[in-house]
Amino acid sequence: VAAMPPPPSPAAPPPTPGARVFASPLAKKLAADKGIDISMVSGTGPGGRIRAQDIEAYTPAAPAPAVAPAPAAPAAPVGTYVDIPLSNVRKVIASRLLQSKTTIPHYYLSVDVNMDSVIQLRKDLNVVLEKDEVKLSVNDFIIKAAALSCLKVPECNSSWMDSVIRQYNKVDMSVAVSTDSGLITPIVFNAHHKGLAAINSDVASLAARAREGKLQLHEFQGGTFTVSNLGMFGVKNFSAVINPPQACILAIGGAVKTVIPDQDAENGLSVATMMSVTLSCDHRVVDGAVGAQWLQEFKLYLEKPETMLL
Repeated sequence: VAAMPPPPSPAAPPPTPGARVFASPLAKKLAADKGIDISMVSGTGPGGRIRAQDIEAYTPAAPAPAVAPAPAAPAAPVGTYVDIPLSNVRKVIASRLLQSKTTIPHYYLSVDVNMDSVIQLRKDLNVVLEKDEVKLSVNDFIIKAAALSCLKVPECNSSWMDSVIRQYNKVDMSVAVSTDSGLITPIVFNAHHKGLAAINSDVASLAARAREGKLQLHEFQGGTFTVSNLGMFGVKNFSAVINPPQACILAIGGAVKTVIPDQDAENGLSVATMMSVTLSCDHRVVDGAVGAQWLQEFKLYLEKPETMLL
């Protein structure tokens, strides 16, 4: 029986590039002709010696794909922007607004209010108050109507306190005022007890001192309900962000002449001054039907302003 041939020598691992290698002269010549780095070839001869057939069988490893560098953000051209440092007031405003929109489940209810009666009453009262140098604004009526509505529907005059809902027995009305450093909400205390002239005086004084940065902490921290009016800027309607921990804020749009149905008119139509308002509510505190009830009361007070005297 013929003897079995000896098994082939196992292939040696490739040496380190540039290290000394053992190869036959023919293998070296073939590697040079093919441009192969012979130190990268694994030999199959005795002791890992590289033979001609190893060169013929060698396939260079595919190079690793180059990682493209992340594109650099294009630099803004010099002079095309200005970085404005944040004031402490702006930081507080940003923090509270973020807290409100991320933790309070807002929903919004809107109605249109016929303002003709308020406009006429304001005109008549300003004639009477002219000698006292008092000039009532439409906003004074709005604040008074909102305060009385909070008494009628106290659920909207409340705060979410995590473990309880705190319902207030008085209405301290926060009024949004725009200043150079940001929005601030000074408070008309006990607005439900005050007359229109007193509300007018309070708002004028608070707004002036707010813009001068002279308000004391207790004059703008707190409040039970907020009114924000952008109607004087021609804004028709908007949805305001709740002022925590309050449960509601009323956004006032502009009053515009609008054609409305009128059963008493000969052609069935008439022109009225309509104002759009939007109530933002915290759904944890105020259910939809309750918010709607508050708006009904508010609408009634403004469309029949004489009821605010009752």
